[in-house]
Amino acid sequence: MERSKVAVVQTSPESILEDIHRALEMADVDRWLKAEREILLKLNLSWTKYFPSCSSQPWQLEGVIRDLLDRGYRREQILPVENKTVVTDPIRGAVNNLWTPVLEKYGLPFIPLTEVDWEVYEFRAELPRLRELFPRGIEIPRMFIGKDIIHLPTVKTHGHSVTTGAIKNAFGGLLKEVRHYGHKYIHEVLVELLLMQRELHPNIFAVMDGTVCGDGAGPRTMDPVIGNIILASGDSVAIDAVAAKIMGFDPMAIDYLRLSFEKGLGEARIENIETVGEDIERLHFHFKSKRSFVIWGDQMLRQGSLRFLEKIALYSPLVFWAPLASNIYHDLLWYPIVGRNRIRKFARTAWGELWERYRKRS
Repeated sequence: MERSKVAVVQTSPESILEDIHRALEMADVDRWLKAEREILLKLNLSWTKYFPSCSSQPWQLEGVIRDLLDRGYRREQILPVENKTVVTDPIRGAVNNLWTPVLEKYGLPFIPLTEVDWEVYEFRAELPRLRELFPRGIEIPRMFIGKDIIHLPTVKTHGHSVTTGAIKNAFGGLLKEVRHYGHKYIHEVLVELLLMQRELHPNIFAVMDGTVCGDGAGPRTMDPVIGNIILASGDSVAIDAVAAKIMGFDPMAIDYLRLSFEKGLGEARIENIETVGEDIERLHFHFKSKRSFVIWGDQMLRQGSLRFLEKIALYSPLVFWAPLASNIYHDLLWYPIVGRNRIRKFARTAWGELWERYRKRS
């Protein structure tokens, strides 16, 4: 049986677009993507505001679009999409994260999943956690059915799932905004998302940005760390496992990766993954996954000492308080008090200078 392959390519602001092409080539992208059908570009929006390492980078998006066009994809075949959550706005997020000017440059639309048709889909796979969370049926965007997909995550930690990447990027595409209920069983839900994708997409690929990585209380309140790497793979489990290894974690100690491997959905054992490009043994970022105040409170309500309040706080008309509290903490407190200083520090790096060049072109 052929081993899963993950490309890990060293990059710089001067060569990023060419290096993305090189990463796709090294990951044997032609095995998955042949310009035979429409392809979804599933962006990653963790914050409506821009924060380094938090969401898909504009150069990540541009590099993938340029590569697809060079491979013979027509513009009308390429469908960039992202959904909303109870605390994010995809249209504003596309502007703030500079996706919009990149898409306009290449004549592509941005498709917010709030504006497409959703339908209940009868999956053949057993999805016990998602069926429990969505007893009336699991709704998905109709446009996802039968299309290939490229996920565009970033290398970062996550307070709910330890790390996040290609697998969790489907969380924001295949489930409606009430998907936050899935945080209670996050590792099992992520495995079920892989099962769903196997039924929906003929081919799945991922290009992960590690030019600027996120350490700490992800997916928002992180310390940006310059990583200078790009990852690519046709195995979502393998690319997430390699990213976890680079961040400093044992992939098989992370439940969603171990469970995915045990179900035969991908390879999570580093020794059985063929990595090409950089020697990942010399890449060790020593990251620590932490919980923000908001994630800590969410976990206390769902599984901790406050779980007796879960139904009242999260499943009643009082639920409005949760996104309100998150927005107050993230947007009005953490971002201006802590985040802006970290953005200023990032702005003095070479990647910060590249971001500014993208901003000036918008």
